[in-house]
Amino acid sequence: MADHAGDEDRSSDGLVSGEAAAADVDQEDRDTDKEEDAVPEKLADDDELKEKWYRRAFFTVFPKLRRVEERRARNKAFKYANNIVITSKYNIITFVPLNLFEQFLRVANTYFLILLIIQLIPGVSSVPFYSTLVPLIGVLAVTAVKDAYDDVKRHYSDWRINNRAAYRVLSNGAHEKMKQHLRWKNVQVGDVLRLQNNDFITADMMVLSSSEPNSLVYIETAELDGETNLKVRQPIPETSHLQSDEEKLTAFDGLIECEPPNNRLHKFVGTLHWNDKDYALDNDKIILRGCRLRNTKWMYGVVVYAGHDTKLVQNSGSTKFKRTHLDRTMNTLVFFILATLGTLLTICWIGSIVFESVYGVDFTVYVPYYNSLQDTPAEVSFLQILSNTVVLNTLVPISLYVSVEIIRLGLSLLINWDEKMYYEVNGIPAQARTTTLNEELGQIEYIFSDKTGTLTQNIMSFLKCTIHGVKHGETTMEEPPMEQEVTTGKISRGPSPAPDTEAAMLGPEEKKEFIKELFKWNPHADLTDFNFVDDKFVEMCRNRDPDVEDFFRVLSLCHTVLPQEENGVLVYNAQSPDEAALVSAARNFGYVFVARSPFAITLKRLCKGSTDEWIDEEFEVLNILDFNNERKRMSVIVKHEDKITLYCKGADSIVFARLDETSKDAMQTTLKHLSHYAREGLRTLVVAQKHLTREEYSQWATQHHAASIVQVNRDEELDKVYNEIEQNMTLVGATAIEDKLQDGVPEAIANLAKANIKIWVLTGDKQETAINIGYSSKLLVEDMRVFIINAEDKGAVKKQLTDAKDEIVNCEEGKAVEEQWTDTELRLGPPGPPFGIVINGSSLRHALKMEDILLETASRCQAVICCRVTPLQKKKVVDLVKKRKKAVTLAIGDGANDVGMIKAAHIGVGISGLEGQQAVLSSDYSFGQFRYLERLLLVHGHWSYHRMVTFLRYFFYKNFAFTFSQFFFAWFCGFTAQTLYDPTYIAIYNVVYTALPILSLSILDQDVDEDNCYRFPELYIAGQQNKRFNIWIFLRSLMKGVYVAVVFFFILMGMTLTNFFPEGYEWDYQSFGLAASGALTITVNLQIALDTFYWNPIQHVFVWGSILAWFLVLPITSSPALYVAGIGVFRFDFLGVFYEVLQTATFWFYWPLATIIALGPTITFRTLLVDLRPTLVDDVRLKMKKEGRRVFRRALLKSKLPRISFSLAGVKERTGYAFSHQRGFGKLILSGRMFAGASEEQVRRERERRVSTIVHFPEHETVDADPSVVHLTVHVQPANTIREVEESTADPQSMPASKSKELLQTVSATADADNDERVESTM
Repeated sequence: MADHAGDEDRSSDGLVSGEAAAADVDQEDRDTDKEEDAVPEKLADDDELKEKWYRRAFFTVFPKLRRVEERRARNKAFKYANNIVITSKYNIITFVPLNLFEQFLRVANTYFLILLIIQLIPGVSSVPFYSTLVPLIGVLAVTAVKDAYDDVKRHYSDWRINNRAAYRVLSNGAHEKMKQHLRWKNVQVGDVLRLQNNDFITADMMVLSSSEPNSLVYIETAELDGETNLKVRQPIPETSHLQSDEEKLTAFDGLIECEPPNNRLHKFVGTLHWNDKDYALDNDKIILRGCRLRNTKWMYGVVVYAGHDTKLVQNSGSTKFKRTHLDRTMNTLVFFILATLGTLLTICWIGSIVFESVYGVDFTVYVPYYNSLQDTPAEVSFLQILSNTVVLNTLVPISLYVSVEIIRLGLSLLINWDEKMYYEVNGIPAQARTTTLNEELGQIEYIFSDKTGTLTQNIMSFLKCTIHGVKHGETTMEEPPMEQEVTTGKISRGPSPAPDTEAAMLGPEEKKEFIKELFKWNPHADLTDFNFVDDKFVEMCRNRDPDVEDFFRVLSLCHTVLPQEENGVLVYNAQSPDEAALVSAARNFGYVFVARSPFAITLKRLCKGSTDEWIDEEFEVLNILDFNNERKRMSVIVKHEDKITLYCKGADSIVFARLDETSKDAMQTTLKHLSHYAREGLRTLVVAQKHLTREEYSQWATQHHAASIVQVNRDEELDKVYNEIEQNMTLVGATAIEDKLQDGVPEAIANLAKANIKIWVLTGDKQETAINIGYSSKLLVEDMRVFIINAEDKGAVKKQLTDAKDEIVNCEEGKAVEEQWTDTELRLGPPGPPFGIVINGSSLRHALKMEDILLETASRCQAVICCRVTPLQKKKVVDLVKKRKKAVTLAIGDGANDVGMIKAAHIGVGISGLEGQQAVLSSDYSFGQFRYLERLLLVHGHWSYHRMVTFLRYFFYKNFAFTFSQFFFAWFCGFTAQTLYDPTYIAIYNVVYTALPILSLSILDQDVDEDNCYRFPELYIAGQQNKRFNIWIFLRSLMKGVYVAVVFFFILMGMTLTNFFPEGYEWDYQSFGLAASGALTITVNLQIALDTFYWNPIQHVFVWGSILAWFLVLPITSSPALYVAGIGVFRFDFLGVFYEVLQTATFWFYWPLATIIALGPTITFRTLLVDLRPTLVDDVRLKMKKEGRRVFRRALLKSKLPRISFSLAGVKERTGYAFSHQRGFGKLILSGRMFAGASEEQVRRERERRVSTIVHFPEHETVDADPSVVHLTVHVQPANTIREVEESTADPQSMPASKSKELLQTVSATADADNDERVESTM
């Protein structure tokens, strides 16, 4: 920290003066360079601000409420962020200008605006201006309404969160306690707030006190890091004594100096100045917004960061305007079309100059120039080029964008109405929260997924176990029970008893009833999410089999769970869901953990030989050898019936290395069981025990005591002592817990991988847990080569990535050489083992600075798992792939910690799960389960992409045909912008004659049915590779449209020159134009019929009805009756022409001939392609008529794709260890800080007294330490001093836990007065 102002710099009322604050900042600037070197590497993140930042929160004793408000105003003067969080894009003032600005970023909208301005010029346009104005307003209005609707939902979400209730502590001056009811939006830095159990944390706060012993606070951080295990926070002891005395809390006067707002969730550096003393603040003293208070009745805290300064919001990305790749492609094509239009206009301009120069003067006799213009060809041509711009504007018709919006809305509604994506359990339908990204669902290349709550249900269930080499529990179809006899150190056992076969065939509800009946003998059982159905094993438990007793004794004693009664029901509060599952399993099998004190654990067990009599057994806890990531195990030493036993559970590789020789045979069998469990995706732990003599324990306890008071490397010394006692243990067995995946997750991941979609899991969980879920979800497969990147420094991370990349490249090169000598027409085998990579958060922080090597390595892998990552790192990974790989990305999650990556990805998907609605509110699509993502992409995504590209191809084709026929006519009318078609026909061509068939196709068409979308996920690859719409397909549509225009224009031109009406006069241009419009309408509608794969009644009505409409509408628009009636809506240039043309044989010969010539090449080309070069869609649609060719094609395609293998042959043994536990709970339990009625000092003395009955510690010990640190010489109070206080008390070793608490209170009264323990401190 920077130097702080001295006490003399502080004003009399406890506030820091302005001069002192300025001096602090100046001194800070001078010391910046020095302090940067002192910052640990982990803190020196890219996003950390280099200079320190002072946050001053002032709390002072004031006799009046008015003075408290003055202090709030003083804090507010520092302009800290308020607690209002805004995720919306617009407000009532900025909506219209900002939304119009965004919409006119579309090149087409700007083009139509310019076109409208040209049409408003008098005498220029031959087409009325409203033909452009009305559609343009419609497009802008529809888009604006949609954007407004989306933003209103964001406003509502913000309103709900910002108006949650909060309670601020005040004093009204009459020493009367009161809590001011606030909304979250009114909270500001410096407020003292009271929170209740299960409340969401209002802002980033420093803990002051709580209802729990020693003011411990339990929080759930699932919204931040995805972890649902409870975390512990504890205030400094000086503020914990404030408890719930709100008068004292109001009188709290302090100054907090801390780091600037940043996104580091697991780091906090600050100092509290209070009562002329400084107190260090770290992450253990802070609770963050987004957390939830658990198992704590109440707590008080001080707001340090609010609103957008909180770490949760700092990790959330901003709301961005998302556009699809097709949108960007269309923008590019619009530029190309405009260039084409410019070319056509240039030709018309040059032609107009030539025509006016050569022939124009002769025509002035019949058509004089406008009086406002000079009689010069150049000036006439300038006017005509503007007119031609209006005539040829249909190259980019505004109806294109109207149609696109309608199609996207229809596709979104189909997703919303899809009953197969409705999650009945929680009543959650699928929801398309945006209508602009549907076709992008068909082009996804990378999926970034959270784990907890997204892939998993976050429910742990004890499923199987192995005890002394014998398996118990439900067996799988793939793996029959082993028939191998195993001889243990004690007894010989035969084959594993087979589970009840009828139970294995039961449905979910019947299975629940079977389990309920199976455990009805146990009134203490909690059968929630319990699926153990081995009735033979249950009978062994009831008969108290000695091996089974050893096994469940380990599970019921070796843990840090705290029991609690809620409404008469026993509830376990566990630090990790693994521990809760194991202790609950022991409870269900008759080993009920009911109470804990700092010294003992009480179990309730069924009395031997009885069916309903339960007895209490107490085990004295001597030591807890806590878990950490390096040890990968935890142990507990207990004393029971004068026997001392060590119970241990941990990773198989760790525990197996510490077993005695008698466990060798059982270990080999257990290892095979563990391998089977691991392949089934179960999380495993090995349990062992060791009986200790008093001499062994006495010698070890002396070493443990010496290590516990070492001042340098204490943790390392304790680990060494722990390791000494954890040797020569006896194997008891192993557990297999199912971290329940959501239904259908493995199948969905396997099918998505076959669709060439790469899945990256980004989770805050531990490495072992993430890997285990990777295997259980089939993201990682048994024959996959998995690289672990877990180095701490940059150089080591680079080396690990380089080594992994080199190995992958060498393998790929080897396969390439092999393929040169292999006939690829016959090779149907797989290309070799796939690769996977697992990288942890600390390594990822360095790897993100080496983007090239990270991407080059990770993109070559089929599966990538990033563990222990922060929300910001998730966002950075998504941004990296999106920007550097130019790939279409999708992020899916269910918590607030996933919001950043959901916003960063091209498409964000939120799962309505157990972690709140933040992810859903920030997402583009949402549903209830991960498995629906398969349907969203492979069915809706594939169909949406197919429909949209079919629409674009057809729309450009029909408008090119329409516009180029006008361009060809310009050569025969002197480039005068005379229209070929009836103006009424021009106005309704894209509305009446051609709109409905393509809209119906674009919303309802299916190139293959949904079953085949699942069966052939390779169909999805066409969208990823833009095979169905790109610049070349666009050019093909352009040339196809030009060809059709040439065909029906020049064929009709030839026939017109040689044909006459029956009355004897020639065909005029009106007759020519009407016949051309008929041929055009029929041809383009027959083309849409050829493009339709899925015929339905709606499509039939629209296709054939559009052709029929030409024969029904034109008689009306050219009717003499309308002319006589004087209806001015229509121009009557084509009055009566329809009747004359349809009476001629020329017309009825012309349009079939022109249609056949126009569509003939398309039909021929498609027929030849289906036979000679069929696509996978053709194969599926033709039902594989040529079976041999189809089988070869599918096998060859699969051989080139990532392979999902479920083969177990030749697979190496793999561990299923994944224990989501953290260090620290054991120390809290033994210190007594988690229990009411005793202080840490009291518990320490009582523990020494109890241990002294086994071993006697020296009265004085001096431990050498590093001379650079403070030396502490501790005089331990002799145990007999406490014993004198307890003379009249019964032997505490036989005392139940409740009596131990009473004893602690007695000891407290005496120990507080003692002053025997002296601590001398020297520098």
